Amino acid sequence: MHNSDLDPTQRLPVNSDTGPDGRTQQIGPYRILSILGQGGMGLVYLAEQSEPVRRRVALKIIKVGMDTRDVVARFEAERQALAVMDHPGIARVLDAGTTSEGRPYFVMELVKGLPITEYCNTHRVTLRERLTLFIEVCMAVQHAHQKSVIHRDLKPSNILVTEHSDKAAPKVIDFGIAKALSQPLTEQTLVTEVGRAIGTAAYMSPEQANPTRLDVDTRTDIYSLGVMLYELLVGQLPLDPASMGLMAFLIRLSEREAIPDKPSARMTALGDTARGVAEDRRTDVRTMTRELKGDLDWIIMKALEPDRSRRYATAEALAQDIQRYLASEPITARPPSNSYRLSRFVQRHKRGVFAGTGALLLLMASLIFATTSLVRARRAEALARSEAQTSQQVAAFLEGLFRVSDPGESRGNTITAREILDRGAQRVRNELAAEPVVQGQLMHTMGTVYKELGLFSEAQPLLAEAVTKQRQALGPDHPAVRASALELARINQQQGKLAEAESLYREVKQSSERVLIANDPAWSEVLIGLGGVLVVRGKAAEAETVLVRARNVREQNHAPDDVEAARLLRNLGGVYMMLQQFPKAEPLLTRSLAVYEKVLGPDHPDVGRTLINLGVVNYYLERYPQADDYYRRAESLLLKTVGPDHPNVASVNINLGEIAWKSGRWADAESRLNRALEIKRKTVKQEDPGIATIEYDLGNVFRDSGRPRDAEPHYQKALAIREAVFGLSAKPVAEVLTDYAKLLRQLKREADATRLDARAVAILGATAAPAATRQ
Repeated sequence: MHNSDLDPTQRLPVNSDTGPDGRTQQIGPYRILSILGQGGMGLVYLAEQSEPVRRRVALKIIKVGMDTRDVVARFEAERQALAVMDHPGIARVLDAGTTSEGRPYFVMELVKGLPITEYCNTHRVTLRERLTLFIEVCMAVQHAHQKSVIHRDLKPSNILVTEHSDKAAPKVIDFGIAKALSQPLTEQTLVTEVGRAIGTAAYMSPEQANPTRLDVDTRTDIYSLGVMLYELLVGQLPLDPASMGLMAFLIRLSEREAIPDKPSARMTALGDTARGVAEDRRTDVRTMTRELKGDLDWIIMKALEPDRSRRYATAEALAQDIQRYLASEPITARPPSNSYRLSRFVQRHKRGVFAGTGALLLLMASLIFATTSLVRARRAEALARSEAQTSQQVAAFLEGLFRVSDPGESRGNTITAREILDRGAQRVRNELAAEPVVQGQLMHTMGTVYKELGLFSEAQPLLAEAVTKQRQALGPDHPAVRASALELARINQQQGKLAEAESLYREVKQSSERVLIANDPAWSEVLIGLGGVLVVRGKAAEAETVLVRARNVREQNHAPDDVEAARLLRNLGGVYMMLQQFPKAEPLLTRSLAVYEKVLGPDHPDVGRTLINLGVVNYYLERYPQADDYYRRAESLLLKTVGPDHPNVASVNINLGEIAWKSGRWADAESRLNRALEIKRKTVKQEDPGIATIEYDLGNVFRDSGRPRDAEPHYQKALAIREAVFGLSAKPVAEVLTDYAKLLRQLKREADATRLDARAVAILGATAAPAATRQ
């Protein structure tokens, strides 16, 4: 337990079994083990309770000689304040009592954690992660306010962060100087004495610093939250009492004369110190300053308004504005100009705003970047002249390609991006055979665009040709070859060609081992791709090893939150889904979703794919309404961004079909699953694991809806595909065997059912618990 009125420097250990007189100390049913700390009015002990449960707790008691009327009143207020609250983000009161000498005490849960600033710096938590954590703090404070309790001493040492299932969990402690809003929490006296300011100076609001004011309300906590948020993000206090002396500071604060610099301005003023601050947040100074400037400046400065009427009215309002910032929505702290609202709209709906030109812009940008990079990379004059010629050829190619939208070429018809791509792909093959480097780069780019549109059958041959052309022209270990091979591996994975995908990933890995050092940033993409296909192939142990290595590479290179970070988190979450460790998977997928939304916007297909995975986690945790919500959000997004026949839309229909099956809505389940099957048969080969999942689910629906004879062919197809893809002894195979056996018993074929059950038991006896593989 880390308590606000304790001096951390006085955490003096005492004998774990005896008090100062050498005897074992006991307070009520609690045996004192050691002193956790002490402050002006109280002592906090580590104690052990033996009955009715055995546990360690934090026991707080007033010091001998400090039990004056006002101190006892404040202590009584703290006890009652904690007792009326019930929130996972606030330390719970477990018991209360009075010693034989009449000194009150109460017992709280023992919170083992670090102050929020120390935790974030120790773990190098990013800006956006800090904001997400801070939202939880705000909601805990909001709960206290709803219970008519003001904390009045919010500061980092009173916000301890622990970890549960690899997720940071903040907890607010020490309501020792809390004040009731509606009435005193004790009848003995007022909690606040006239003429005395109670709290910690650096985090104190202007009205709290004024000892003549008695109308301190919840907005004093908003100011303290603003100070903490400033410190969390910038690593500095907005106003430091040490810089001007405590009394001078309190006078200036109470008279509203102390106005801090904006966070972005403070970051700029830090000079050489700024680099260390940025590194603690896994970014660089320029990026961090740009992130702070704008909305975050407005949010923090609104929380730090000297005039409380201009602050956020509630902690929840502060949390909601931070959430709006994270979602690229307009914040309330900022004046709502048209240009600002437009910038937020574009940030949130990038793909929608640029839908008509996105594919062409991507193509142009990739070609220009590739060409200029090649020119700059070559110092020799002769080679530079050659590359300049290549640039002219690329420009000529582009001019001809985009001429299809000219009225003279299109003859009045509307030309779509798909048609431009189709014509461009044909021209690349026919016109650039003598320029393999340019040809390979164009094929790579067009293949990638086709992939993003869900047109895998068009993407696959282009990328395969790109790999061949680039390998012949540049050698097997060139970065361009690696990039095209990785895209080709992803295409094969999307089409269900898992063996081919894994083989390509391993080839790229072998090439990388020849040319890359151990911690080269380029390793990240290779390992994330390989780990992802290993997840789908059911190779959990190797997948986890590969993905953890990828995470280590990224951390050592201070990699930012980007698309690769989101993909890594999603794949690692997939490992734990496969191992049925769903509570462990959920925070990884939640974080992945947040990164995807930050980097790509909320309407990107990868956001939809991650929503599907979160739906699967909730499905297996039997939280069906939450799962249904995730699936429907994903369906709406994917229909808008990739169209009705994309494989990811099939995945959503599979999962919604399973929920309908669980709910006994047989017709809805059958309709959803048949729609998924229709899409899959258009886009992937018939041995795809996703088709096996659909067939298995249809078998379950027909069996449970009273059509057992219609069910058997579906089980047989699912079993054949999973045996071919995963092997005869894989857990997904055992899943089908178990449900197929149930069907056979309905059909009175006991011998066949017993045989299938025996196979399932043999598989599961040699492996961990079964886990279905969802596509």
